Amino acid sequence: MRTRHREPQLLGSEGTLDRMARILAARDIDQADVAALPDEPEPFSPLDALLAGMPPRYQSAVADHPQVLAWARGVAEAAVAPSRGARPQVTTGPSLLMAGVVGAGKTYQAYGAVRGLVQSGVGVRWRATTAADLYAELRPRPGVDSERELAAVSRCPLLIIDDLGAAKASEWVEEVTYRLINRRYNYELPTLITTNLAIKDLRSYLGDRVTSRLAQMTTRVEFEPVDRRRRRAAA
Repeated sequence: MRTRHREPQLLGSEGTLDRMARILAARDIDQADVAALPDEPEPFSPLDALLAGMPPRYQSAVADHPQVLAWARGVAEAAVAPSRGARPQVTTGPSLLMAGVVGAGKTYQAYGAVRGLVQSGVGVRWRATTAADLYAELRPRPGVDSERELAAVSRCPLLIIDDLGAAKASEWVEEVTYRLINRRYNYELPTLITTNLAIKDLRSYLGDRVTSRLAQMTTRVEFEPVDRRRRRAAA
């Protein structure tokens, strides 16, 4: 049996280019469009990835509160590199509870802290949600595996829970909050929590089980009773 031998063709040879031109024409593809494609994809930095999942209002947020910056340093120091020379990843770390009036800048500081973590060279899988949105997603309803969703939120390496205490209190809300916080407490997963409630009022809303765990797992900071949104609007 004879084996047919074909001379190798260079990509830039006339025959190859002609064949490519015919294929592109048959598929109605303009050769100019192909020529304009970059040789390599544009680099997509970790900060770009972070900003893609961040609300536009907070994409330029910069944390400057001393206790928020201290929390971010603690999380960065606890980050672990999965292999030699790899980027350190957030796996465990401290948590922070920010309390203050509406518009005090708590959410801005939270997003700024995560942004600062990424800029410092730490890798982090994170999720941000308001407490009201979280309860809406977890409420049992047809076609949704609420238990699976709760497990996913509970295991997220870094979680922002905004406006804890804004949703209407109920036994179901207290139970779901307990299960979420208890999981993160046990596994020492860093959690950023903001609330408009005074710290002294948390127990009446969240119950003893949740409040006790938050007291142990978080550094608590109360913001000045100033609505920065109204201040900026007035200026």
